[in-house]
This record gives sequence, C-alpha cells and structure tokens, in this order.
Amino acid sequence: MPQAKPKRKIPRYTFVKCRGGKRAERKFSYPDDVKNCKEAVEKYGVNLVCPIGCLGLGSCVEACPRNAIQIGEKGLPVVDLEKCIGCGKCVRACPQNVLELVSPVSPILRFHRHNDCLAPCEQGCPAQVEIPRFIQKIKEKDYHGALTIIKNRLPLPLTLGRVCPRPCEARCRRNQIDMPVAINYLKRFVADYFYQKNEHFTPFVAPDTGHKVAIIGGGPGGLACAYFLRRLGHKPTIFEAMPKLGGMLRYGIPDYRLPQTVLDWEIEDILRLEIEVKTNMALGRDFTLKDLKDQGYGAIFIATGAWMPRQMGIEGEDLEGVIKGVRFLKEVAEGKQPAIGPRVVIVGGGNVAVDTARTAIRLSNVKEVIIAYRRDRNAMPASKEEIEAAEAEGVKFMFLTNPVRIIGENGRLKMVECIKMQLGEPDSSGRRRPVPIEGSEFKLETDTLITAIGQRPNTSILKDDPIGKDLEISRRGTLVVNPDTYQTNIPFIFAAGDAVLGPKRVVDAIGTARLAARSIHLYLKKKEITPPPEMLKEPLTDIEVDNQKVISIPRQPMPERSVAERVNDFEEIELGFDEETALKEAERCLNCGLYCYGD
Repeated sequence: MPQAKPKRKIPRYTFVKCRGGKRAERKFSYPDDVKNCKEAVEKYGVNLVCPIGCLGLGSCVEACPRNAIQIGEKGLPVVDLEKCIGCGKCVRACPQNVLELVSPVSPILRFHRHNDCLAPCEQGCPAQVEIPRFIQKIKEKDYHGALTIIKNRLPLPLTLGRVCPRPCEARCRRNQIDMPVAINYLKRFVADYFYQKNEHFTPFVAPDTGHKVAIIGGGPGGLACAYFLRRLGHKPTIFEAMPKLGGMLRYGIPDYRLPQTVLDWEIEDILRLEIEVKTNMALGRDFTLKDLKDQGYGAIFIATGAWMPRQMGIEGEDLEGVIKGVRFLKEVAEGKQPAIGPRVVIVGGGNVAVDTARTAIRLSNVKEVIIAYRRDRNAMPASKEEIEAAEAEGVKFMFLTNPVRIIGENGRLKMVECIKMQLGEPDSSGRRRPVPIEGSEFKLETDTLITAIGQRPNTSILKDDPIGKDLEISRRGTLVVNPDTYQTNIPFIFAAGDAVLGPKRVVDAIGTARLAARSIHLYLKKKEITPPPEMLKEPLTDIEVDNQKVISIPRQPMPERSVAERVNDFEEIELGFDEETALKEAERCLNCGLYCYGD
C-alpha cells in the first residue's frame, strides 16, 4: 500500500524589522565590557533615542545554532535564508524586538503596529504596502523582489499604479524639501516590467485547507479577498453579476486611464492561483446566501460595491436626456454608443464626474462639455491631476453652481436651471457648506445632463434573502461590520469595500478586503476573531526632516501623450517610467522610519 505524501509545511524564517538608516543619536555609550544587546539592556537600558532600533551587539548571532545570522556592514543583522530554519531562537534573544519569525504568507495576516518602524508613506497607505522596502529593491534592480513585497499586500499593482490617488505621497517626507517620491509610478514600473515581458507572477500559496469561501462581487475588493484567501490555502469562488470581472475598475474607469487589456492580464494573474469564477451570477437573482451556505461554503464575503446612483431630488430628473454617470461610463466600457447630444452638462465634483467629462469629450458628436459643481475648485473631491487634465482637454468648469430644476419639452431635456452658490460655515465633512444666493438663478441650454453626485450600495437585494434579511444595514444603506474585523452580525458573513465604506478609493477596498480575509481565515480555523494585535489605526505624528542633511532632487515626471493626440481616442495617456527613470526616482527615497530617515 503506497504511503501518504507528507503534508507540505509553510516555511518560516527570521525577518529583520529595523532598516538602519541614519539612526537617532545615542544617549550614551556602553562600557567596553558589554558583550551583547541583551546584557546591555539589562544592565544599562537602551542607549538609542529611537526605542525600537537595533543595538547591533549580536545577541541574535550568539543564539543562532545554524550560523544563519551575522551583523552586517550597517550594524544590522543579516539573515542567510539558505541556513535559517525558523527556530526562533534569535527572535527570543533580541531585547529590542527588531526580529520577527515570518513565513511567505505572514504579510497577509500582519497589520501595522504602534511599535513598528514605519515610514510616513506606509502609514498613509490603506493597503499598508511596505513602500521603502520595495523601493530599496528597485535601487538594487531586484524587480522580482520588489514585486513580491508589493503583492504581499496589493494584488493589483498594474491597476493601482494607474488609478490610485496616491495618499502615500501626501505623507512623503520629501514634501518638506521639494516634491514627494513618485511612489505610485515606481509601483507601476515594477508591475509594467513583468507585464511587458508577459511574465506572470506566482506567489507562495499555503497547502490546501479544504475550506470553501464564497466571494460575492468580482471588483477590487472581491478579487483581493479571493487572492489573499487562496494564498492562505483556502478555496474561494467568485460570484460576479456582470459578464466579466473587475467591477468599477472595468465598468467605471475609462480606457485612457486603465486599458482593459491591462486589467484582463492582471486579473488572469490572480485567477492562475486556481480561483474559481462564476460570472453572470447575481445575488438575489440567481442565488441566495442560504444557497451558498447549503452548498458547503464555510464563509461568505460580500463585496458588491456601490452601484446605485444618488438622485438629485429636483424637478425633471426623469426626463429623456438625463442620465447617470455610472451608467454612461458602463455603456462606453461595453463598447456601446451612449445617446448623448453635442452639448453636455455634468453635475458633480468627484472622480466619476471628471471621468465622465473626459470620456464625453472624446465622443465624436460632442462639441462642449461643462462640469457644474456646487463648491469651489479647491473643494472638489476629484484628484488635482485629473481636474487639470480635464481642463487641458477642453472641459469647462462652472464652480459654485447647483442645478435646481430641469426643464423639458415634449418629455425631453431642453435646459437646466441653476443657482449660484456661496460658501458658508464648514459642514460635518470639514468643507465650507454651499449656500444658495437668492435671486441668482440662470438657465443653461443643454442636450444631455449627466449626474455624478455619488453612489450607494444596493442592499435591497437582501430583503427577500432567507439569511441576508437579517444582516444589519446602516442608515447610509451600507452593510454594518465590526470595523476591526469586517465581520457582520451574522458570524459566517463578512463584507468590505464600497458595500461597507460607501464609494471610496480602490486602495481602500483592497485594504479592507485583506482585513476581512484575515478574519475569515481565523473563522475557518475555528479561532477567536480578534483585531490584529496592537493595530495602528491612525498615522503617527511625523518628524521633520533636517534640511541641511537632505539634498533637493527633482521628481521625475511621468511621460504622457500630448493633449492634441490623446483627446481623439481612448488609448492610454500615461506611458510609464523606463528603467533609467525609475532608478533615478528610486534614489530620491529617504528610506524613512518612524524615528529616522536616510541611509
């Protein structure tokens, strides 16, 4: 009788958390007779201003039975992964907690902690990508290593490298000197490097656990959760209502920003991990949550997005010629010709409004596109770069303008009546509230009015579901979850992304999906679902850069197609960094930590 194959184990190895760099100054020097870090701390305490830095005296070296760890040139431990067996003796010997025992899937389950050495950019990234580490790999021309670090937390770098609004860059310490490091462009460079060579990335996948998970929604949240769960050894199946996966990435972002060929390739990269997909399958139409439970799915993850457009609530909104921004973008993405006239007015100030305007101006029959927004330019939620690009392409803006009535003739839109606004006291969002100016009404002739004032999840699909009807729904129409675990009030159901947050950034959907995947993993393992230990929820106070020590270096610009060329088609505008440009930009990174920067 043949013997059963031994169960494959997940390898473990020691990871050095301290990155070195220009360390905080020493408070004092240890006597010459101090032999190692442990003795130094026990006798005299920590001599660094930085409380979480490596002392470099080698307690870890003494503890290792395999000679797998040495103190390197920078005074930090260097681990030989060929020799390391993951016994953990060095970790236990370190009094500064700068060593950690990890596995290839550890980054999925680990979230930022208060005592981690975190660069400000890392703290600003909703996906918690280890930014200084992947940029260091670029400096070393280790692009596979860089992509591995990125894909531990972000399975869609080709996509996010094109559409992310870059909250990480807003916190880059280079802002204190010149301009932030082009973090997102560097992330795109690494992903593009392998895409252009047609080399798919295959990450480590843990041994099969036998657990099945139903993922409802194939947008960024659903794709990310499926990716993380598969890497943890589970078997996710994605149920998607549309013919293709991608969600708003496919049906809400125009090709000139994110080509569908790029999205297709990146989705294929995820599905190659043996993730099952069932398209044209909608919750509430083709199956219920009870059906999934009866089919043996041990957990369910809901990431159905926020597709329901908000109404303006004004007269004439149902006239022919008045359409929703998300519907318009979806039709264009599907290759259809939307029924719009030559003069288009768009209401809204977010990215959907700007994407709608830039898409409309590319259609052959459109002659004029106007965005009407009730606040001023500075208050627009859309990214500054997108607003400037729209303006360069010929989109006109009417700020402090709000529609109050839509006027039609024979059932069709003819004009929209607007009123001028002024900014009053700040509202709950912190922005100054727009207040109508009495008597300032005016009429604007238009052939098509496109509304893009926000969306919300469609939770009505749950009302007749035998299980879903008991899910807790917020007043905003979103699913209510534990904010630290993303578990709903029904223990085996989890949710994340726009279905929970409302319309947010793609990177937020991915970050919350990873937190939900961790909770699902614990649930399937029959472990208590607790928040990640010592989880950092808000960015820490930053430290100012010493202007005398940091040299100003110009940021590398993103090459792009000219306005005259790009406005006539939907080909991608941004062309990406070449290797030389990426290496120059990577050198601008200061390799920041919490208490230090530079190297």
